[in-house]
Amino acid sequence: MEKLTTFARLRRYWPQYKWSNIWEMIKNNTLPPKECSRDFRGKLVVITGATSGIGYHTARRYAAGGADIIAINRNAEKSRVLCDEIRRDFGVQCDTIVADLSVLADIYRTAQELRNLSRPIDVLIHNAGVFLKKRTETPDGLETTFVVHYLSTFIINYMLMDKLKQEGRARIIFVSSEGYRFAMWGLDLNNLQFERGGYAGLKAYGSAKTAQLLSMHQFAQLFKGSGVTINAMHPGMVATNTGNENHAFYRLYKKHVIDRYSQSPKVSAEALYYLGVSPDLAGVTDCFFNLTTQESLAPQARDLEMADLLWPISMKLGKLFEHER
Repeated sequence: MEKLTTFARLRRYWPQYKWSNIWEMIKNNTLPPKECSRDFRGKLVVITGATSGIGYHTARRYAAGGADIIAINRNAEKSRVLCDEIRRDFGVQCDTIVADLSVLADIYRTAQELRNLSRPIDVLIHNAGVFLKKRTETPDGLETTFVVHYLSTFIINYMLMDKLKQEGRARIIFVSSEGYRFAMWGLDLNNLQFERGGYAGLKAYGSAKTAQLLSMHQFAQLFKGSGVTINAMHPGMVATNTGNENHAFYRLYKKHVIDRYSQSPKVSAEALYYLGVSPDLAGVTDCFFNLTTQESLAPQARDLEMADLLWPISMKLGKLFEHER
């Protein structure tokens, strides 16, 4: 399959769209998450973006279940405070990796530190995120939303693949979003980082989340038979700090409109605990969940041919040919 133009992608996906998928999403948005009271003592959980919002409450939920935590955050002081709090409140081990997941060198270092762990990883939660109204570039010359939401997760999963296969137990969870639907005509592989044709925050976000879901299908195949599972979840409409990097008007709108009608991140944390711990999910892989309810994906996020094309591009952008697993 050749790289598709916008018109070709429209023709490709439009006939596959079904109203039933939209109604399914709307219904699922009203359902509370399933809960799991199972103990997770002695297990190791890795969470990115754990100093606020969903990540913070998820770290506390797993710690309350007895799990040890490795929190990956870009702010050293907030990381220290988080771990001090978790050790004090739950008596479990908490360690941090200070890293900016928009910077390739930090992403490689993070993956290497995780790969060198002497103990197995039980749950790996890719939660770190950003929402930007204007296009910005990382120090590596890459578009920020694309790197934080997609490329960082791709690199970490790829570099951990051999370790996780050998351990045969990890559940990898993407904190995804129904916002992938904003890229309703799929990925433009010739313009993944919106260097041409204008930038829109929602479109860039949707594109990165769609790429993440396409990579999920590929990793699920690579992990097949190993005991490692990989899934994605929509965390609900949640009041978090995401988007606070934007201009004053957006921050005001977020505070008084978006956050006002959003639920607590504790709801998302409960869902993430269920997905990582519940025996009901044993062996379940390559699925998308709206909180804890399994949901079918829109056509652009289940295009396996597009996933095949995206893989070598991701390897090149992530410079993974230079990093052995």
